[in-house]
Order: sequence, then structure tokens, then C-alpha cells
Amino acid sequence: MKATSKLEFLSQFPLFDVLTEEELTYLNQCTESKSYKKYDNIYLEGDLSDSIFFLTKGVLKIATHGHDGREVIKSILHPHAMFGELGLLGEEKRQSFAEVMTGPAECLILKISDFKVLMNQNHQLCLNVINMVGGKLRKTEQRLESLIFKDARARIIDFLKDSVEKRGRKVGFEMLLKHTLTQQDIANITGTSRQTVTSVLNDLRKSDLIYFNRRSILIRDMQKLA
Repeated sequence: MKATSKLEFLSQFPLFDVLTEEELTYLNQCTESKSYKKYDNIYLEGDLSDSIFFLTKGVLKIATHGHDGREVIKSILHPHAMFGELGLLGEEKRQSFAEVMTGPAECLILKISDFKVLMNQNHQLCLNVINMVGGKLRKTEQRLESLIFKDARARIIDFLKDSVEKRGRKVGFEMLLKHTLTQQDIANITGTSRQTVTSVLNDLRKSDLIYFNRRSILIRDMQKLA
């Protein structure tokens, strides 16, 4: 990424809307731009948590492995997402891995030590970080409650509705979501199996509530999808 584009991206990032021009210049000087190919790992479980990342291009997954070796996807990230920030909260080594799902991808990388310099001199930035982390924590709690209290069908439907609300677009009275997820990916996100995802999607299609293929999902009526 060119220096001017990098500075523009950082200046438009909501977390940094409280920085002065001088602080933005410092931030720009400290960040490094790096490109990745599909399936590249940006970091692995066990790596040092010494940097934070800002996704400028591509789609990533943040995931971990269960005791049985099964992959569990914690989140899917799109451009303008910040990740790897747990190093700010005392995490010494990564508890998850970040992998490129659709490439090429590009990230801006900032050392935790450099970011803390800004936090020490700008208290409003600290509040922004707290609000951002708090928002992610609330989403994690909601997902945990879903895993505990909702069955597999409800979790898959919730994922579809949430994804469409965030990244879908209206087509007449319907909502269309373009995606690159496999049914196994959806299973890894919702804590179900690929067979269950296939069964639920086929059942919703037979009921004329959705239409789907490998690249898109069309929800015919958000109100009826329950």
C-alpha cells in the first residue's frame, strides 16, 4: 500500500478519529504494509502477541483448534477490521490463528509497543480501545449464550440473518449475501457439523425461505426466517 493510501486508511479508521495530525503521522510511520496469498497464515497459535493488524484487503478467519483437532472459527473479518489486539490486554502468545480465506489480502501491521506510546499520550484513544474491546466481548458472550441455549438449526439461521444484515444487499423484497464460505466453514462458525448445515439449508430452501449456491445466499423474507 502506498504511503498516502496508508495514511488515508488510518485517518478514516474509527478508532483513530481522536488522534492529532502529529499522532497520525507517527502512526503512519510505525505501520508496515504486508500482502498475503490465499491460505497464508498471518499468525499462528503460539506466536508472540506483539503486533496488531488492520485488514485493508481480502477476507480472513480467526480460528482455533479444539482438543479433538477440529477447527473452530471465532470470526470472519472483512476490510477495515482490526484484529490481534489482545496483546494490548496482556496476552503474551496467540490463542488463535489468522488465515487468509480470499486473497490476495493486505494488512497494516503495528507493534504493540508503538501503539502503547500513543495510548499513553492520548487518553481518548484508550477509551476508544476499551469500547472496541467491550463490543467484541459482548459479541463473544452472545455467541456463547447461543451455543448454550439454542439448537443447531437456530444457530445456523441466526448466522445467516446476522451475515445478511451486516454484509447483504436488498434485491427487491429479498436480501442477497455474496460470500466465499463453504458449508464446513459455516459449521465451524456455528458449532455444528457440515451434515447439519447441509440439512438445515436444504430444508430452508424446500420451504422457499432461502435460495443458495456456492457463492451466494438469498433470503426471501427476513421476518419469516426463524
